Amino acid sequence: MSATTLTTTPVRARTWLRRLLAADALGTGANGVAYVAASGLIGRFLGIDPGLLLGLGAALVAYAAAVGALAARSSPPATGVRTVVEVNLAWTVLSFVALSAWLEPSTAGRVYGSLQAVVVAAFAALQYAALRAQSRVE
Repeated sequence: MSATTLTTTPVRARTWLRRLLAADALGTGANGVAYVAASGLIGRFLGIDPGLLLGLGAALVAYAAAVGALAARSSPPATGVRTVVEVNLAWTVLSFVALSAWLEPSTAGRVYGSLQAVVVAAFAALQYAALRAQSRVE
């Protein structure tokens, strides 16, 4: 089924948006929990300070809870979704800046950091598209 077909009714558009938000919350929450639970091990592997990962992990868990709450709403408000898109885009930019200017990650850290930034950017793009689709059919 194409994206156009998925978003031809208000219910389908809302469902697509809510699923994207839920997937974002799950992935973000899983990363956050991993960073909190294993910041030392992950930090050594990625070449990133465990204290930084611990703080990022706590922030990611809180952010995931907020995105999850938004996904749980029957009709996520546009302002909330736009905020998620903007935060995801800011995370993407800051990830690349941090990898090139502030951090000294291992090769694994550079690859993982770049890949997660691309995934977050993809979520932002898909969430934005879903929000536009929802507003077109409602």
